[in-house]
Amino acid sequence: MILEMKVPSPGESITEVEIAQWLVAEGDYVEKDQPIAEVDSDKATLELPAEESGTITFKAEEGDAVAVGQVVCLIDTEGKPSGDAPVSAPAAPEATSAPVQKEVVQETTYASGSASPAAKKILSEKGIDASAVIGSGRGGRVTKEDAVQAVPSMGTKPADGERENSRKKLSMLRRKVAQRLVAAKNETAMLTTFNEVNMSPIFALRNQYKEEFKEKHNVGLGFMSFFTRAVVRALQLYPDVNSMIDGDYQIKYDFCDISVAVSGPKGLMVPVVRNAENLSFRGVEDEIKRLAIRARDGKITVDEMTGGTFTISNGGVFGSMLSTPIINPPQSGILGMHNIIERPIAVNGNVEIHPMMYLALSYDHRIIDGKESVGFLVAIKEALEDPIALLMDNDVKKALDL
Repeated sequence: MILEMKVPSPGESITEVEIAQWLVAEGDYVEKDQPIAEVDSDKATLELPAEESGTITFKAEEGDAVAVGQVVCLIDTEGKPSGDAPVSAPAAPEATSAPVQKEVVQETTYASGSASPAAKKILSEKGIDASAVIGSGRGGRVTKEDAVQAVPSMGTKPADGERENSRKKLSMLRRKVAQRLVAAKNETAMLTTFNEVNMSPIFALRNQYKEEFKEKHNVGLGFMSFFTRAVVRALQLYPDVNSMIDGDYQIKYDFCDISVAVSGPKGLMVPVVRNAENLSFRGVEDEIKRLAIRARDGKITVDEMTGGTFTISNGGVFGSMLSTPIINPPQSGILGMHNIIERPIAVNGNVEIHPMMYLALSYDHRIIDGKESVGFLVAIKEALEDPIALLMDNDVKKALDL
């Protein structure tokens, strides 16, 4: 039986996906539920599992945009693994009076520099040799998209060295991110305000309790739980920051869904910690760990990255000293964390060295005034510099559930 595999819906409002990569080769035998392809939507990269076991035939190429519900491959459920195929005895050659000329049949492959039939046709019309095009498909294959984007050479390479370039189509997710970033710059009145925070109190708390916390809860006591709870407190003090514009209306939220930027195999992803106002330090750390693992393993879903009301981005883990984060629309604010550097500061008239971090708040000035934005960032600074009183209600053991 021939099974038609169609593109399932990755989520609400998504009507099209892109074949990012086939994980198997044409004609391979695949097992049921085996991942056979990665597909990109404008919100996430997802794996496409085989619906049945059998041999596979592609109906779409890497880089093709396909509609939800479209057939992308066929699975012959009567196909067998190559190792199970019967081996026939070689036939005895017939006697002839003349030497037998052995016919050599060259198998068509998609090695580096080869082009698909559709790509060959396009390149021929452009007068471009397929070997001059760097393919982005499996094994260096020149895809239809590569052929469409190819341009004739603009000159010969110099004798004193190589001058090469490569061309790779952006994933649908990356293209969507690019559109959203440009829209955020063009469609919001974005400003950024800065402050700095002395991280010594948090360092002291972590040094004292991190081992006990990890032993009891099986999760580390990181910086993100302190920052998330400080942000929640500030959002409750300055609700305009926890809102967004919808046409001529302002929508305010009585809950805090905090988007947390994490690094995944396909780039930056922003899963959402739901109802962070109800989470303890342990609850925040557990949820961030869960989401980070799902993002790392490529299992994060569209729903888990949709609907945040405010974003925290930690560029400090990559060494960023100071930056102006871009708002994650339709949200109205984003907090940028940066690396922690020991610096001399004035404390009660004396110069002391403390671990310091710069904070940046980018906000939409259409809906948040300067007073609110500065007050919001100061509230975060105050909570981080006095966490026992402002984040733990003067009871560290209870706050950390120890």
